[in-house]
Amino acid sequence: MNDKRGITACFRCSYPGFELDVNLQLPGQGVTALFGHSGCGKTTLLRCMAGLQSADGVMSVNGDIWQDEKTCVPVHRRPLAYVFQDASLFPHLSVRKNLLYGYRRTPGQQRKIHPEQVEQWLGLSHLMNRMPDRLSGGERQRVAIARALLTSPGVLLMDEPLSALDQNSKQDIMPYLETLRDSLSMPILYVSHSAAEVARLADYIVMMDNGRVTAEGPLQETLARTDQPFGLEDDAGVIINTTIGVIEEQWHLARGDFDSGHLWIRSNGNLTKGQSVRVQVLARDISIALNPHPDQSIQNLIPARIDQIADDISPGIALTRLVAGTTPFVARLTTRSVETLALKEGQQVWMQVKSVAIVD
Repeated sequence: MNDKRGITACFRCSYPGFELDVNLQLPGQGVTALFGHSGCGKTTLLRCMAGLQSADGVMSVNGDIWQDEKTCVPVHRRPLAYVFQDASLFPHLSVRKNLLYGYRRTPGQQRKIHPEQVEQWLGLSHLMNRMPDRLSGGERQRVAIARALLTSPGVLLMDEPLSALDQNSKQDIMPYLETLRDSLSMPILYVSHSAAEVARLADYIVMMDNGRVTAEGPLQETLARTDQPFGLEDDAGVIINTTIGVIEEQWHLARGDFDSGHLWIRSNGNLTKGQSVRVQVLARDISIALNPHPDQSIQNLIPARIDQIADDISPGIALTRLVAGTTPFVARLTTRSVETLALKEGQQVWMQVKSVAIVD
């Protein structure tokens, strides 16, 4: 079952009133989000992966077997770093000494990440001489993440690292987590029940409920499913990775280019040409036309093919999956509109996208 190109995580264990039963093949790079409501088994799964919780199963990371029928590598020998909800810094050590604690205990030949790198990635240079009691909650968590990374792990496990922070602190720390996602070659497993965090950070998503996986796949593809395993209803939509290609300052607009077209995004002067930006397109903000209509206020007109039409949770609504080039979208249409326009799978249409929001 070992997959040298990614993570194998197959576990089964039972407790009174709860059973975990998962069989996952995950990417060996990028951020995989374990997503679901409290009590669904996310943290139990993460602890099984780390070896902190006993369970029958198989665990391997990019060819390195941690557990199988014959092997169970103890926690302290697994090349992982685990970031908890509570930063748990050493209160008697400065930020610098907290960071060096794990780094100095990592053999020189195994050091792949160095203090100056985490200082830059997590914006810590001005905090190095401070004591933990002089740090904000967000700053403490950034130091905890940096300390974990300085053990040069093969995988970073993060168990709801922002749940103890207020909203402002969450907004402050998110750009640093994005930097880590884009800078690290190791896989990151990120437990969260926040759809906003997942939308902004994840490359791959695993949806859990009652100890089992209900849906999984690349973020963009999974959010465009018409069966809506996440139950988002009005908040259903997709996340698109774009690159800013044009800035139109007089209109306060920027053009976000993606592999199959472009989307106009509201800009307040904070975007630059060439910048990578994740945007969200909600299903309720897409309408469909059989022909292009440039004589209208909607500026985002994108040719697409209808891939699937399915009944939505709400009566009288059809959830329609569209594909523009290779990029999937999902639209919420009334069933009356579907019948009036005689829409069918495989049909070429025009998407009219009313609103595009930067994920933040």
